[in-house]
Amino acid sequence: MENNLENLTIGAFANAAGVNVETIRFYQRKGLLLEPDRPYGSIRRYGGSDVARVKFVKSAQRLGFSLDEIGELLKLEDGTHCSEAAELAALRLADVRAKLADLARIEAALSKLVGECHVHQGNVSCPLIAALHCC
Repeated sequence: MENNLENLTIGAFANAAGVNVETIRFYQRKGLLLEPDRPYGSIRRYGGSDVARVKFVKSAQRLGFSLDEIGELLKLEDGTHCSEAAELAALRLADVRAKLADLARIEAALSKLVGECHVHQGNVSCPLIAALHCC
């Protein structure tokens, strides 16, 4: 398939990139992907570099980067701005760590409440419902 990644229609391009056509159009509107010229009387064609770019965007999204952050990373794509890319990644990492801490607090609170529900089975007042009413 790698050898056939030139001169793709938008549908074939989307398929090769593992997304749908609307995702391609959305990325174009967001400025993450260029819209190729339309030759006179013909349809736009995409190539392997376009497929690679969409895969880059999808990979960055899986790491939690926003589309704006991905746009910044794409500007640094030549690889000579590693410190700037590292700064963006460090901000994302700090955000992930904060979310993990929040999730750990949520897990502890829910675990405690579920345990209390099992202990107080059959009571008229549910500890979980009571806890949600108080705060």
